[in-house]
Amino acid sequence: MDNQVKTVVIVGGGTAGWLTAGVIAAEYGGEPDGIAVTLIESPQVATVGVGEGTWPTMRDTLRRIGASELDFIRQCDASFKQGSKFIRWTTGQDSDSYYHPFSMPNGFLELNRVYFWQSLQAEQKFADAMCAQPQVCEHGLAPKQLSTPEFAAVLNYGYHLDAGKFGEFLKRHCIDRLGVRHVLDHVTGVNSSDNGDIASLSTAQSGQLSGDLFVDCSGSAALLLGNHFQVPFVSKQGVLFNDCALAAQVPYGDPDAPVASTTHSTAQRAGWIWDIGLQSRRGVGHVYASAYTSDEQAEQDLRAYLEPSLGAAGADSVAVRKIHFNPGYRAEFWHKNCVAIGMAAGFIEPLEASALALVELAAAMIRDDFPANRALMDITAKRFNARFRYRADRVINFLKLHYVLSQRRDGAYWKDNIDMSTVPDSLQELLSLWRYQVPSRLDFIQAEEVFPAASYQYILYGMGFNSHLRQLHRYTEEQPHALRVMRANAISVQKYLHALPSNRALLQHICGDVQAQSASGLQARRS
Repeated sequence: MDNQVKTVVIVGGGTAGWLTAGVIAAEYGGEPDGIAVTLIESPQVATVGVGEGTWPTMRDTLRRIGASELDFIRQCDASFKQGSKFIRWTTGQDSDSYYHPFSMPNGFLELNRVYFWQSLQAEQKFADAMCAQPQVCEHGLAPKQLSTPEFAAVLNYGYHLDAGKFGEFLKRHCIDRLGVRHVLDHVTGVNSSDNGDIASLSTAQSGQLSGDLFVDCSGSAALLLGNHFQVPFVSKQGVLFNDCALAAQVPYGDPDAPVASTTHSTAQRAGWIWDIGLQSRRGVGHVYASAYTSDEQAEQDLRAYLEPSLGAAGADSVAVRKIHFNPGYRAEFWHKNCVAIGMAAGFIEPLEASALALVELAAAMIRDDFPANRALMDITAKRFNARFRYRADRVINFLKLHYVLSQRRDGAYWKDNIDMSTVPDSLQELLSLWRYQVPSRLDFIQAEEVFPAASYQYILYGMGFNSHLRQLHRYTEEQPHALRVMRANAISVQKYLHALPSNRALLQHICGDVQAQSASGLQARRS
């Protein structure tokens, strides 16, 4: 037990830094002989503060660090997210849309329903046939009832949130409830031990901060892993072309306006626009590839998107800020006694909101695989690097799938995205297999896949992919069961439409706005 790991120093605040601090401190900080967690952030560096979508995993993360869901929703302008709606991705037509919901297809582990759906696809979209959640989202309904307890769900959900407020919420929780030491100072140098580890950080005003494990959450600057250790960055822009985003905060025209239950992702000529609904505003942004369009044209496209809801003058008055990113990740995520989380480790692109989920997964693996001493840290680092290289590549494959399946040909951006030289070999192999079989758990090797087989099904068949299935006799034998599941799904849709409140109504209930509740009504929407 020589060289025990007793102190963790996190460089950088924001969501990545404070979420990591909370996950580690909640697990180990309360013990008599626990682990001391210090977070240092510079008052001179602002966080990016754009990532506003989470996966359902965030519910368990918040619960495990001892946060209140009610406080989180009230203080972070948060709302409920039940998946993503993709608009104009397949053909570019106004009627072109499909859902990737957070709920698994009914009976997913029991039988293959894709065969039966393919014979009926002209009558019903894939996600609608698989579960009730798309219709719940289409009607703007919440994933739970007014009486449902914290973190519990009628339908699976994550959150939309204000990233800046979320960082502050986590900071207060970590400092006040979990005992995390907060140092507001600027890192001026990194000091090494004889074995090449980081021994301490020099600061402008606080002297030296020593630690056993250092976590780099310094954003794209990557002060420790990139700048100090010179771990190279592996760009994936040859696969995923987008490298810029214009972000805007958009007001509601009416304070009682419906709050969308999903992230809306609308394809553009050289990228796509995200649109999420918070309680008090919308977060809207245009993600695009600078090699295929100019900043000026991208901004025009964003304002044109906003004009139907804000009017020409309103759309022109919205402030936008540009964010540049290089899609990819570090060749190593954990090097010696330093591990990078968040943008310091890499960033793919905002599609499908994987950024915060990867932060959660990284913090959870450090928590669950925390090295007891320095000797074990090398083993932990090896396991961590293998796991997160795999995860990063799976995210890239899944996001590329959206582009490869598109039938849009209105410009070089969409044409080049289907060029097989830009498609990873592993994804090409899966697409070849899926021409004759349905995506299943056998296609993926890890127990905790970032995107399970069900997610691939939602994208594939939502975008018009066809599988020429063999063993049709087996599916014919299962047809009565499949029909029962489909009928049960239709009944569930009507039940949820009758019983669930609107997203706005549930949020007003949580926030205690009695007057607004009375104005909008808490009667569940009926079909």
